Amino acid sequence: MAKKKKDTEKKKLTPESAHAYIAGAGQVVEEPITLTLERNYMPYAMSVIVSRAFPEIDGFKPSHRKLLYTMYKMGLLTGGLTKSANIVGQTMRLNPHGDAAIYETMVRLARGNETLLHPFIQSKGNFGKAYSRDMAYAASRYTEAKLDPICNELFRDIDKDTVDFVPNYDNTMQEPTLFPTTFPTILVNANVGIGVSMASSVCSFNLSEVCETTIALMKNPNHNALDTLKGPDFPGGASLLYDEAELDSIYRTGRGSVKLRAKYQFDKDTKTLEIVEIPATTTIEAIKEKIIALVKLGKIKEISDIRDESDLNGLKIGIDIKKGVDPDKLMQKLYRLTPLQDSYACNFNILVHGYPKVMGVYDIIREWVDFRTDCVKRRIGYDLKKKQEKLHLLKALGKILLDIDKAIKIIRETEEEAEVIPNLMIGFSIDEVQAEYIAEIKLRHLNREYIVKRLEETKQLEAEIAELQDTLGSDKKIKAVIIAELKEVSKKYGQPRRTQFFYKTDVEEVEEEDDTPDYQCTLFLSDSGYFKKITPQSLRMSSEQKYKEGDFLSQEIEATNKTELLFFTDKAQVYKTRASAFEDTKASVLGDFIPAKLGFDEGENVKCMIATSDYSGYLMFIFANGKAAKVPLNSYETKQNRKKLNNAYSAKSTLVAVFCISTNEDIMLRSTNGRAMIFDTALLLPKTTRDTQGVQVMTLKAKGSAVEKAFMLTPEQAEKLSKYRSKTIPVAGNFAKDIPDPDQLTIL
Repeated sequence: MAKKKKDTEKKKLTPESAHAYIAGAGQVVEEPITLTLERNYMPYAMSVIVSRAFPEIDGFKPSHRKLLYTMYKMGLLTGGLTKSANIVGQTMRLNPHGDAAIYETMVRLARGNETLLHPFIQSKGNFGKAYSRDMAYAASRYTEAKLDPICNELFRDIDKDTVDFVPNYDNTMQEPTLFPTTFPTILVNANVGIGVSMASSVCSFNLSEVCETTIALMKNPNHNALDTLKGPDFPGGASLLYDEAELDSIYRTGRGSVKLRAKYQFDKDTKTLEIVEIPATTTIEAIKEKIIALVKLGKIKEISDIRDESDLNGLKIGIDIKKGVDPDKLMQKLYRLTPLQDSYACNFNILVHGYPKVMGVYDIIREWVDFRTDCVKRRIGYDLKKKQEKLHLLKALGKILLDIDKAIKIIRETEEEAEVIPNLMIGFSIDEVQAEYIAEIKLRHLNREYIVKRLEETKQLEAEIAELQDTLGSDKKIKAVIIAELKEVSKKYGQPRRTQFFYKTDVEEVEEEDDTPDYQCTLFLSDSGYFKKITPQSLRMSSEQKYKEGDFLSQEIEATNKTELLFFTDKAQVYKTRASAFEDTKASVLGDFIPAKLGFDEGENVKCMIATSDYSGYLMFIFANGKAAKVPLNSYETKQNRKKLNNAYSAKSTLVAVFCISTNEDIMLRSTNGRAMIFDTALLLPKTTRDTQGVQVMTLKAKGSAVEKAFMLTPEQAEKLSKYRSKTIPVAGNFAKDIPDPDQLTIL
């Protein structure tokens, strides 16, 4: 008992000894977040990019490769169909990420799903459709699959050391790091992946065109790929806008976008538009939902019904149109407003030697040719080694021919079996491998005919070895082998283009209809920037305006709902919008706060509101330094429908007022030192630049004085105040003792 207690005391850990077991336990150490991200997050990010998201030069991601190689090892390249569940289960030996993810990968590689231009898996059962979001695939226990014949080109000579093999995750079997594909699979089937901080999107191209382009570039590095590779080819067909400059940019840089539009036909008997092919970037459901939403908003009035008519014959969306509607013009409108026309963004980000790299078609093909050259050299080296080993054995057989009886005698007279090989080695001057081969020859083969045939085979082997060595040492012959394989693949698996082209000249320009309702309204802007749009009926019911405490009416303009509005700010910027962008309101509410509604910069305030319907006339800018600028209003009209313009006016002096004029007007200026002057806007010439400083109108002689107010006068007011009129500019103006209160003048 005492001994047991003593042992227990020995095992007790002191604080010092515990610290020795767990270094730094319980301590909180501060470190820069950049260091934490680099140590913890970067390995994860690279793992996602390298081991999951991006395809490699053979055209496959790891999940694809593990699945297809499993099916190859199951004998599904030549055998019959098997249940998908069996394939999924076997694949988990290489891919332990769950059966659901494996099956989803399998579905997208299958012919029934129609995701790939050249599917790698033959399928039986419901595998869903790539063009439908709601058409779900059946469970793996209901479907069957096997490898498609084109997979022969993926696995050709894979057992001849053409690619490297690595252990699987539990080190129970080997798997290939790449497939020795005999054609550039990376360009033939689409591949999309999202990594961490980067993504990949490789569109598909026609197999025959890819093979032809690869051959042409191998023969002539300066070949123009556009001559043979016409453009992307998608499994769902559709039409592609042929833009040679954009395609050339994609081919050279690996980035860009192509525009796709749906194909349709019109049934005159039923007055139905039938959409039979759609862009690869959208689905039937997305198109239907968008069209229904537009019909509800009243932006499309020509459609009476839309339905999904897809069946075993393929995709079809039926659109019933109203009587008298031109189907072609309606389709142009639908192209503009719905996903029936969409863009496919290309981002050819591919893993090359373990690192992501964005490459154009030219670089991808060059990289694939280097990869394939290495595969062919390794295959030839493997065949050469096997033939040399066989030749080595047959040469020993040739020595036996000289004296068969001697060989028999050596074997017969050897007392111990273990001594047979050494005695043969001594007797015929051969090595151990050759002696093993001689010793294993059956008695029935010890006849002259057998040995003569083997000797003839020796001569043939020597010729084949010489040819292989010659090929292995010649880059030209290696290229010839690759080119021959590409021609064979193109002939065996090539198919006509599915995606046809349309050109800019084929596009009928249809003017966009403005469905915005138009009606009379009055626009109100307060001094602090609150805006109201009130209809005449609402205005008659309640004319008393509500404002925040200390706020007051700054501008009131009669306009229509389609009127364009320009809000000039105190930061020399102008924000553009339309009256229709604001809801009709009542006088009893505060209205919309313009800086918040239009997204003004911090601290930016409304200075003036200008309303126009056609951008005709001029804007008169009055500055505190006594200058005025006359700028054509159409200087603010933009074709790109921009919402914000910088340098809307000169920022070198404080803006006092802005007036919109269509004819010559009289404008009065008041300065802080009590002077006033009136000038005719005809005295100013229009300036072509928006931020012009203008010309001096009022001379400010007193130190520190500035223009503080500006008014646009009616003819009657100008007549009463004629003593302040100046026929020339600039002038200092007269002292304004007898001018009526400014509030009695019309201020615009």
